[in-house]
Amino acid sequence: AALTLAPMAQANCARDAMLVMDGSASMAELGFDPAAPTRIMEAREAIRHAMPQIAPVRRVGLITYGPGGANSCSGINLVFSPSPNAAGPVIAGVNALEPGGLTPIAASVEAAAGVLDRDGIVVLVTDGNETCGGTPCALGKDLALFAPDLTVHVLGFRVVYDPFAWDSPEVGIYSGGDSVARCLSDATGGLYVNTQTVDELAEALRRTLGCAFIG
Repeated sequence: AALTLAPMAQANCARDAMLVMDGSASMAELGFDPAAPTRIMEAREAIRHAMPQIAPVRRVGLITYGPGGANSCSGINLVFSPSPNAAGPVIAGVNALEPGGLTPIAASVEAAAGVLDRDGIVVLVTDGNETCGGTPCALGKDLALFAPDLTVHVLGFRVVYDPFAWDSPEVGIYSGGDSVARCLSDATGGLYVNTQTVDELAEALRRTLGCAFIG
């Protein structure tokens, strides 16, 4: 039988989305095996796998953070706003990302919320905690109060947990290795998904940006 969209799925698919992609320096760090792919290499692969299935059913835009800018925390780049059939532009934007700088999670998600006029879906892909003095938990409370139509999903990708992060005032809120960015998904009714592999990240992207189908 042909697959059709459920009414709730149809309404959900009409919501525009912004993908916020971590391009901080840690995404290019080498591990114990210098021949192993870096996080950014694997994230690019996951994006290539997932976006062709997502783009036909949802308008998606892209923000990246990390490289460029006047200082290590100001490299937040609106690549483009939500657009139809954006698989190619999203893939190209992530492929062009050369990691550098720190991790302005709160400021980047706030920028994505502004692009959406605080109505839609934000999906953040990050490998760590806020390192630019921002407060994701405070932002999550603000979004829950003043942007009830905005949902933030957080996809932790091979997260590097640092309980002593020098410029992350909320870092101790979660134990067990979760990024402090989890505050954003917890506050707005989104998902927090810890991923370790290309396949897990691709599936998490499809789950949060795609649309549910029924027979």
